[in-house]
Amino acid sequence: MRPLPRLFLTASVAILAPLPSALAWSQPHQAITRAALERLPAAQKALLGEELALLGDDYCLIPDHVFTDRANAKFAMVDDKPKEIYRLNLHLPAQQPENLETIRYFLGKAVAAAQSQNIKDAARYMGTICHQIEDYGSPSHTMPGDNMFTLLQQFLPPSEVMRDKLLHSPVESGELTVAIPDYTPKLLGTTVNEAAWKLMHRIHEGIINARSTTIPIIQALYIEDAKTVERHQLKAATFDAKIVADALYTILCIGTRTPADLEESPEGIALKNTPIAAYYPLEAASLYFPQTQFFSSPHWGHARSGVVLAEGKQALPLKLQVDSKTGPKEQEFSEGISAGMGRSLTFLLPAGVYSRFTVLAGLHSELGAKGKVEFTLSGDGKPLATAVVSGTEPAHALECDLSGVSELQLTLNSKGGDSKSNYAIWANPTLQKP
Repeated sequence: MRPLPRLFLTASVAILAPLPSALAWSQPHQAITRAALERLPAAQKALLGEELALLGDDYCLIPDHVFTDRANAKFAMVDDKPKEIYRLNLHLPAQQPENLETIRYFLGKAVAAAQSQNIKDAARYMGTICHQIEDYGSPSHTMPGDNMFTLLQQFLPPSEVMRDKLLHSPVESGELTVAIPDYTPKLLGTTVNEAAWKLMHRIHEGIINARSTTIPIIQALYIEDAKTVERHQLKAATFDAKIVADALYTILCIGTRTPADLEESPEGIALKNTPIAAYYPLEAASLYFPQTQFFSSPHWGHARSGVVLAEGKQALPLKLQVDSKTGPKEQEFSEGISAGMGRSLTFLLPAGVYSRFTVLAGLHSELGAKGKVEFTLSGDGKPLATAVVSGTEPAHALECDLSGVSELQLTLNSKGGDSKSNYAIWANPTLQKP
């Protein structure tokens, strides 16, 4: 795996012992975890027993207390790195491979403990996972490389009251009451590998949601509007609670049920096929496309999910000509990716989970009539399937075997015709289990 830069690394967090200003949420950690625990099925609550309250009161804070709570510190540490007491990746996201590795490790530890009926250890590992989810989804951890907001304050000059204050702690601090009364936890996977990968993508949703709250919180802090600060903090905390509920529910399902039972359940059957159009590829570093990933053909922009941009300005539905019994017909797709020439999209895959990938590859039925594009599917850099499609042809159904593949890459290249009409679409890109 190629080395990738850290996402949110700041000097204030990278020191040996965490400073109070480097910790996310504080009391809201407990409020978020308790809200998630409340939504677990009665049988799972009963299984946790007395650990249920400890998980919400104490265990969700383990990664912040590794220097003061030595007895529980090991539940936030990795076995083969005994000197790494404070694991930074439990607090600040890096890039997908490292995030997935961390999620996979602690989720696996929690599941293994539950499978051996060691509920106390399972709950403590679950507390570490809660903390990671909640820190990633905290408004104070949303600015890549700037979780003290010193750069952001140059764009949003502080009020006189806030001029000499670091914003990290004020952005996250509060006494929140969090509840998700109508939420039903979702199964994220039937195995540890699948669940960790799905949880990573759920966490991405939490990060994006939290980013929408950061600037409103800072603006409200500047004018000392405590109600607005709390309202936006609750938006982030409530979203986090749903992700935490999914994670806890999934851990206990995998830890107490057989793989066959889970696979054959309605929830397991629903996981047989996984659309990836809305998932972030590795090229979208820090969950956004950097300037290096923009393209200029057929227009200036970057890959989009769910729409195609006419001339890079107007969002239009994804439409392709597809084969039918009566001949080619136009079909609109809600799941799909539009992208430009000369750029690839690379999706990190969980080990041993998916066996095939399928997608419809074609040019937009209205915008792409004069275009011609080569669509290529690759696994770990090796071409697996390819098709050259012109705008006058129906979309091609591409599929490939994913056995042993850790990174799936979708690549587009112009093959002549009118390059301004190369409005290429990957429709219904889907991972399939055996």
